[in-house]
Amino acid sequence: MKPTKDDHAVVDLLDVILRDGVILQADVIITVADIPLVGLSLRAALAGMSTMTDYGYFEEWDAAQRQLARAPNEHPLLPDDG
Repeated sequence: MKPTKDDHAVVDLLDVILRDGVILQADVIITVADIPLVGLSLRAALAGMSTMTDYGYFEEWDAAQRQLARAPNEHPLLPDDG
C-alpha cells in the first residue's frame, strides 16, 4: 500500500482543534555548565471561542466584545461623536 497525500489533513486537524481544543504544556530548565539558571513552566489553551467559553475561559472578555459590537458608540474609551 502506497502512502497518499491528503490535502484535507491540515483542515481536519484545525477543525478538531477549534471544536475540541488542545492544552499545550511545557516545562523548560535553562542551564549553563550544568547549573540550572532559569525554570519555565508554560501552559497554553488553544480552541475556538465557543469552546473556550464553554470551559469558562474568556467569558467576561467575550461578553464585553459582544456588547461593544451591539453598541459601538457606547464604549467608555472611544471619543463621543456628539
